[in-house]
Order: sequence, then structure tokens, then C-alpha cells
Amino acid sequence: MRVDRRLILIGVMVVVLSMTMATQYATTQIAYSFSIVHPSNADIRFIGSDNSSDDGIRVLRVTDNSSTNQYLTVELGDWAPGQTKNYTAAFGIVNEENFSVDITHINISGGTTLMDIWLHHDRSADYTGETADQQVMVVDNGVAQYTATSTAWTLGAGDGVTSTMCADGDTTINTPWDSEVYDSHVRYSMNDDNDSVNGSSDFVWVGISLTVPTDEALADTSGNIYVHFKSTTDT
Repeated sequence: MRVDRRLILIGVMVVVLSMTMATQYATTQIAYSFSIVHPSNADIRFIGSDNSSDDGIRVLRVTDNSSTNQYLTVELGDWAPGQTKNYTAAFGIVNEENFSVDITHINISGGTTLMDIWLHHDRSADYTGETADQQVMVVDNGVAQYTATSTAWTLGAGDGVTSTMCADGDTTINTPWDSEVYDSHVRYSMNDDNDSVNGSSDFVWVGISLTVPTDEALADTSGNIYVHFKSTTDT
């Protein structure tokens, strides 16, 4: 039987197209793991220091320490028009990852223009007494001063030990759990002897200032503080 060559050509093309358009499926399994931990025990963790004027508990606290409600709150107290309050160590940020981490910027929500935020080296020092490499103003009157492409402060590599932080790669500073009568449920430090060094220490202090104008209307104000991080590891 004679077969038309055109039909043979069409058949070959169908076979080739079937081969190139064939779909293959495969399944493999990869194990993963991670842990959800207390904010004071995380790889990038937050610790308390200053006490709030509101109730004597630390400014940084976990209000409800039950396992499903361990989120951080900053309580700055009650202030009248014409008053200024400065918490030089509202809280601290500690890096426990084994490589350095940049804090690119900090911004806040809530619409307030009354708040300034600083990253700085000395827990108990006012920012006016610090040099340019020891303090960075990251929020001015509620407005972020840096962006996602910035590096406001660099946290040195950590060691994964959440009970301590380190100022110089050698000197360890204890960060125990707060055991005051009114427990803030966070780790904390009151150490004034060892200051943070930008780029090498694994911690930095966050200072918060409130300035209330004399003509400010009475109101309750709340919002969120967002701290943004960036890291680059060696290949």
C-alpha cells in the first residue's frame, strides 16, 4: 500500500511535538524546622531597661505572658501639654545571629508628631552628649529619617546565647529575666559600664523622646514602632 509522503511528514511532526510538550511530575521530601519563641529569646531579640513612669514596670513589656500572647508593648506613660520626657533606654535590640545585621530604618504608625527615636551607644546618656558615631536619630517628630536602602546602625555578629550580650566581642553582659514584683516578662539590662559600638557590638539602645506642645489637645495616642533589618552573608 502506497502511503502519501505528506502523511508520513505530518505523523513525524506529531511525534516530535508530543515529545517536546510532554509534562513530567516528580515529588521529593525535605525536612524543615523552626521555633516560635519569646521576643527576648529570638535570634534578633528585644530587651527592657528603663522603667515606665506609668506604673514602674519596664517601658518594654509583655502584658500577657501566656503562650499565645507574647507580643511586645512600649508604655511611655502620661504627659501633660508643655512637658518633655526622654527614655534613653526604652529598650535594647540584640543580635544573636552569627553574622552582622544592619538596622536600615525605623518608622512609626499612629500619626503622632510628638515622638523622636534614637539608636545610641550609652544606656544612661542623653543624646546631646554623644558624638556622631555614637548616636543616630532615626525618627524626628514622627518622621522616619532613613529608608530601606540605608544603614542606620550595624549590629555585630551574635553568639546565639540569649542570656548575655556583648559589647566588644569579648565582654559579656548579662540579660536576665526581669524578676521585679510587677514582672515585665522580658529580659533586661541595667549595665552602664559597657557601651555599644556601632559595627562591632551585638546590641544597641533605643531611646525615645516625647515632646508635648503647650497647645496640644488631650488625647490617648497609640500606634506601632517598626524596626527594619537587613543582612548580607558571605558566599
